[in-house]
Amino acid sequence: MIQAIRGTKDTLPSDIHAWHTLESTFRRVATSFGFQEIRTPLFESTELFSRGIGETTDIVGKEMYTFLDQGQNSLTLRPEATASIVRAVIENTLVEKNPLVRLWYMGAMFRQERPQKGRLRQFHQFDAEILGSDKPEADAEAIALAANILREIGLTAFELQINSLGNTESRAHYRAALQAHFAPFIDSMSDDSKSRLERNPLRILDSKHPEDAPAVKGAPILIDYLDESSRAYFERVQHLLTALGIPFSVNPRLVRGLDYYCHTAFEFVTTRLGSQNAIGGGGRYDGLFEQLGGKKTPGIGFAFGIERLLLLLEEEGKLPTNEISCDVYVIALDDDSSPLAMKLAQTLREHGFSATTDALRRSFKAQMRDADRTKSRFVAIIGEQERLNNKVILKTMATGEQVEIGLQDISALQELLKK
Repeated sequence: MIQAIRGTKDTLPSDIHAWHTLESTFRRVATSFGFQEIRTPLFESTELFSRGIGETTDIVGKEMYTFLDQGQNSLTLRPEATASIVRAVIENTLVEKNPLVRLWYMGAMFRQERPQKGRLRQFHQFDAEILGSDKPEADAEAIALAANILREIGLTAFELQINSLGNTESRAHYRAALQAHFAPFIDSMSDDSKSRLERNPLRILDSKHPEDAPAVKGAPILIDYLDESSRAYFERVQHLLTALGIPFSVNPRLVRGLDYYCHTAFEFVTTRLGSQNAIGGGGRYDGLFEQLGGKKTPGIGFAFGIERLLLLLEEEGKLPTNEISCDVYVIALDDDSSPLAMKLAQTLREHGFSATTDALRRSFKAQMRDADRTKSRFVAIIGEQERLNNKVILKTMATGEQVEIGLQDISALQELLKK
C-alpha cells in the first residue's frame, strides 16, 4: 500500500470543520484590521530564500526542499511566506501604489525537518504583514492583530514575549560582544555554531545542540547593547501594548530564526505543548526589501502555525467539533420513486437548502439511520402512494411530527424548512 510521505498528514472530513473555523476567523479578524489577502506560488527561485532568509539559517542550510526544473533552474518549495510576499510586493509595485500595505496570507509551507508533535514537513501558516511603516505603531498593530486572533479562536493558555533586536548599529556592537564571549568556548561547541561564529553569531543563541548550552547560558543579552534610539523605539512599543491592554513580558533571550529581523521581535508561547512551545511569532525586518532587490521599505509581520493552534485548542478542550448537518434527507421507498427523490433534492438545493439522497438503494430503516447520522433536520419521504398523488411526506427529526405537502408546492415546503 502506498502511504503518505513521512512528515505529511491527511486532513480528514472529521477534522476539516476545525480548519474551516480557524480559517474563517483568520479572514474575519484580518479584514477587520484592514488587511487584504494575497496568494503566492508554492515554489520560488531558490535565490529568493537564500538571500531573504539567510545562508546561515538552518532553514536554508538544512531544511529546504530544493530541486532543478527541466531548464536547470534551482527552485525551492517555500519554507516560509514573508520572502515570497515581499517578492510579490516588489514585482507588482504595491508599495508604489499605496505607501502603507497590509497583507495576510494562509497556506502550506515545506521544511525537511525531523517530524514531531506540532512540526510537520508540510505544515500550514497564517501570515500577516504591514509594509511601509517604520513606526512603533505598526509593531503594536501587528501584535494586536495576532492577539485578537488567538482570543477569537478561544485560546487562553498562551503568553506574549517581546524583545528588541535593535538597529544596525546596536546589533554590530552586540555581534562583536558575542564573538568575544563565544571565542573561548568554540572548540567544544557544535559544528553549526563554529560556522556561525564569524558569519552570524546571533544564530548561536538559537542553537538546540546540548554542547552549546554552557556557552549560550552565559552569553550577553542584546538589550544591554541597545543605543538610545533603539531603546526609545522599544519603550514606545511597550507603551502602546500597555495602552491596548495586551499583557506581555520582556524576554531578553528571544531571537527570531531568520536573518532579516531588527527592532521588535515577539513570540506567543504556551506550556501546553511540551518542547514545541512557540505557537507563532514575528518581528520587524526593515532591510529585507533591499536584500531582495527592492527599494528601502520597512516592514513587520508574524505567522501562526495552524497545526500548532489546533493542537493547543485540543489541549484546552476547545477544538471545534465536526457537526454534519443537512436540511433535508430525501428518502425513496422504491426504485421507481428514486428519480423523483433526486429531482426534489435538486430543487431544494436550487432554493438554498442542503439536501441529500441515498445512493445505495438501502431500506427505509437504513436510510433513516443515515439521516440521523448526518444530523438532518428533516426527512422527505416519497413512496408509491406519494408518487401517484404527487405528494411528499415531510418529517421533523427532532419531534417526529409529519405533514403531507404537494411536490409542486415549493413555497409551503420552504416555509416549513425555515422554521
